[in-house]
Amino acid sequence: MARLRDLYKSKIVPELTKEFGYKNPMAVPRMEKVIISMGVGKATQDKKFLELAKKDLMMITGQMPVVCKAKKSVSNFKLRQGNEIALKVTVRGVRMYEFMDRLISLAIPRVRDFRGLNPNSFDGRGNYSMGLVEQGVFPEIDTAKMEFQQGMNVTFVTTAKTDEEGRKMLTFFGMPFKERET
Repeated sequence: MARLRDLYKSKIVPELTKEFGYKNPMAVPRMEKVIISMGVGKATQDKKFLELAKKDLMMITGQMPVVCKAKKSVSNFKLRQGNEIALKVTVRGVRMYEFMDRLISLAIPRVRDFRGLNPNSFDGRGNYSMGLVEQGVFPEIDTAKMEFQQGMNVTFVTTAKTDEEGRKMLTFFGMPFKERET
């Protein structure tokens, strides 16, 4: 079922153990969860944008998104505290591996003018964040029926202790990082 989970168990764990010298198989870094979030700024003018984004995010992840409200009022953005302006989904387990597989093998190659992911977007603890400009790169979204483009943030939360461990694990999963300039 989950191709990447089988890949992790059969190939990635032995490779990481060999490279970093782990004594215990439980010390090998693993994927914990993937968080997909969308900030829908247009929702301040019209609630239908939030509903359309919710429908798209549900099709992409297979889970119902959680609606997030504004914590503060910002007059320049016509935003009041308590307005519903964002969506987020946390995927774990089999759904996480299936989402990662679709993202790596189908969605990222469909990004226009793609030259690789930024290898410096790690947080210092092995977690990686990336952004997508539009939801139309996913095959589940019909671009002909798409009413507006909406970007999204994708965060990969791992149990890795360092950025190098997290980068190596995600590279073994097939994440297309750019070569780092030294």
